Amino acid sequence: MGSLLSRGLRRRRDPLPPGDGEPGDCGLEGTEERAVPVGEDQRPVGCFVLGDVYGSVFASLCRKKFKSTSEYIYLTLFLNGENSDIKIRALGEEWSLHKIYLCQSGYFSSMFSGSWKESSMNTIELEIPDQNIDVEALQVAFGSLYRDEVLIKPSQVVAVSAAACMLQLDGLIQQCGETMKETINAKTVCGFYKAAETYGLDSVKKKCLEWLLNNVMIHQSLTTNDFLVEMDVYTVLKKWMFLQLVPSWNGSLKHLLSEADAWFAERRKDFDSDIAFLESEEGNQFLSVFAHLRLQHIVSDLASARIIERDSLIPSEWLSPVYKQLWFAMLRVEQENDIGPQEINKEELEGNSMRCGRKLAEDGDYCWRWTGFNFGFDLLVTYTNSCITFKRNTLSQPCSGSVSLQPRRRIAFRLHLASFDSTGRVTRGVTTGYQILSFEKDQEEVVMYLDSRLLIFPLYICCNFLYTSPEKQ
Repeated sequence: MGSLLSRGLRRRRDPLPPGDGEPGDCGLEGTEERAVPVGEDQRPVGCFVLGDVYGSVFASLCRKKFKSTSEYIYLTLFLNGENSDIKIRALGEEWSLHKIYLCQSGYFSSMFSGSWKESSMNTIELEIPDQNIDVEALQVAFGSLYRDEVLIKPSQVVAVSAAACMLQLDGLIQQCGETMKETINAKTVCGFYKAAETYGLDSVKKKCLEWLLNNVMIHQSLTTNDFLVEMDVYTVLKKWMFLQLVPSWNGSLKHLLSEADAWFAERRKDFDSDIAFLESEEGNQFLSVFAHLRLQHIVSDLASARIIERDSLIPSEWLSPVYKQLWFAMLRVEQENDIGPQEINKEELEGNSMRCGRKLAEDGDYCWRWTGFNFGFDLLVTYTNSCITFKRNTLSQPCSGSVSLQPRRRIAFRLHLASFDSTGRVTRGVTTGYQILSFEKDQEEVVMYLDSRLLIFPLYICCNFLYTSPEKQ
C-alpha cells in the first residue's frame, strides 16, 4: 500500500458501468475498486477507510444472485434428487423424490399412512390408468410439490389435469382449470370440454359451452350477413357426423360440406328410400345428438326445409309432428286466438324460441328482416345512430309474405350484442334480457341504446324470438 500511496494514488469504489457485474439481492449496487489519482475527491491521501474494505466484501457477496427457497428446493431436491428417500417409476421414467413432499398428494398420503405394502417400499412402480397422462405431465405434477408457482402450457393442460386428478392435487387441478378457461379457442374448446367432463371441472365445462354458444355460428362460412342459428347447427352436425364416419378424410375445410353432402347422397342408395340415414345401422349412433335440433325453426324456412328433405338424414317420424304443430300455430294466429306470448317464462323461451343473428362489419345504417315464416309478424330490425329498433311492418313497406292485420301482436325476445377478439373471447357484450313487447300496426320501439364509444366492429347481433305462445302439452 505504501508504494501505491507514494505514487499519489489510493483506492476508491465506483459504480459499475451498465452491464458489468450483477447487483445482489441485498440492495447494494455492484461495485469495483480501481486506483485513482489523489485529489479526485475530498478525502486526504492515505485515507483507505475501513468502509472500503467492508464495501468490497459485501459487493463481492452481492454479485451472486441468491435463489429463493422455493427455487433452491426445486433445483436441489426435485431436479437433482438430493437426499431422496423414495423412487417413483412410471411410463419408463424414474423420479428420485421425498416422502415428506409426496404426502401433499392425497394419493400418496393415503398410500404411505395406511397398511399398504407401498408404505415401506423404497421404489414404487406407478400404474397409469389414464391414457391422457404422459411423462411430461407427471414431471409437472411431481414438480408442483416442490415449488410455489407452476407454469402450465395450454398444450399440456389436459395431460396435467389428468395427472393432477390421479394424484389428487387440488391446487394443481384448480390451476389447470383456470388455464383452460383463459385459453379457450376454436382449436381447444372441444378438447377442454371433454376434459372438463372427465375430470369434473364444472366451471370449465360451463365456460366452454358459453364460448360455443357465442362462437359456433361466427366460425361458420357464412355466405350472407344474416344467419339462422338452427339451420347452421344442423349443418355443423352434418359435417361432424361425416368426419366421425370418414376419419381418414383430410381435404380442405372449404369443401367439407360439399364432400359430406356427396357422401351421404351415395350412402342413401344403399338402403330403402323410406328410411332416413339416422335410422340406418351407421347413423343410429348419432340419433341422440340430432334429437336436440329445433326442427320447427328449420322447416319454417323454405330453402332450409328443402335441404332437410333432400338430405334425408332426419326420420320422417320426427318431421311430421313438427309440420302439424306449425300448421296449427298458423291457424291459431289467423283466427285471432293467439296474438303472441302473454308472459315471460324463461324456460319456455329458451326451449322454443327461434335463434338468428346478423353481422355488422362496420358502423353505419342497417335495416333487415330475418327470413323464415313468422306467423304474419313482419319484423323490421334497424341499427342506426347506435340504436336497435324493432318495427311491426304491416302497410308502410312491401313485404315478401302474408302479413297479419290484427290490431295488436306480441313478441317475446332477447337481444344480445357482442364483439370478439381473435380467440373468440367476448370483449364487449350487451343484452336486453328476456322481454315481451306489444305492437300495433306499423309501430316502432327502440329496444337497445348503445354507447358508440364502446362499440367495436365487427359487431354480432344475436336474437331469440317467439312469435306465438308455446303449445301446452
